[in-house]
Amino acid sequence: MAQAWRCSGLRWSADGPVLAWEGGRSSAPTRGKRVAFGVGEGGVRTCVGARGHACPLGAAVPGRSTGARCEECARLDRAHSVAADTLADDPRPYRVYLAWFGPGMTKVGITAVQRGPARLLEQGAVCFSWLGTGPLMAARRTEELLRAALRVPDRIPYADKRAVRAVLPDGEEERAAEIARLHARAVALDGWPASLAREPFRPVDHVGVFGLAGVPAAVGEVSELVAGGAVSGELVAAAGPDLHLATGKGVVVLDTRLLTGWELLPAPGREFSVPVRAVRDRAVAQDGLF
Repeated sequence: MAQAWRCSGLRWSADGPVLAWEGGRSSAPTRGKRVAFGVGEGGVRTCVGARGHACPLGAAVPGRSTGARCEECARLDRAHSVAADTLADDPRPYRVYLAWFGPGMTKVGITAVQRGPARLLEQGAVCFSWLGTGPLMAARRTEELLRAALRVPDRIPYADKRAVRAVLPDGEEERAAEIARLHARAVALDGWPASLAREPFRPVDHVGVFGLAGVPAAVGEVSELVAGGAVSGELVAAAGPDLHLATGKGVVVLDTRLLTGWELLPAPGREFSVPVRAVRDRAVAQDGLF
């Protein structure tokens, strides 16, 4: 019987994406190479636990969940989290950033200085710029100030990010134009905490890192893995948690967060037999009632 592997998530480094596996192993998806795996017949997706500890119940979790945690483990995982705003005493310095994912899709966020640009790569940010550096709570207050004053969100749905990757502007200056304008408005605002130092506009572009230049538009995205199902395709791009795979029916996006909790097996063939949904058009904000 083939050895089963359990994925613990996709990580990003300066060298590109890395799939981490339970037991300390890792593998780097390479553009142009085939990604192929299957789920055994009768396989069940189980909770991945919280904060490095196994789920005490070994609970089954839905195939469509990107968190792969049962309700109790999800609660425990978020109980000491910067993202969930439940961690206020972290002494590390933090950075505030503006990230751009496509036309009209800019968000503000914070990340620990020691993480460098990893958080932006994990989110699939096409380009970004730092705004300021300081203590955690000063960074958090600045994030809230910018959300209110500039009316930019702190989250953008992955479905919206995927919908525009094949139609991004060709030039780096064009891709950075929106955050350039917002950066200028942001640093001119009153009300910044005194302990947070403003940073100059220096855009960083990830199109080359992700391999998005000229990437074909995706025709679908994997909605879930299923027992007995298989995935196979040539990797043409990777952005955030997403792998863009060229298949016989066109490019399909696989969100690697759907892999966690499953026992995966080698699949040398070219079969693609998991549920796929169409990539929806990005929602456009309505300008008026008529």
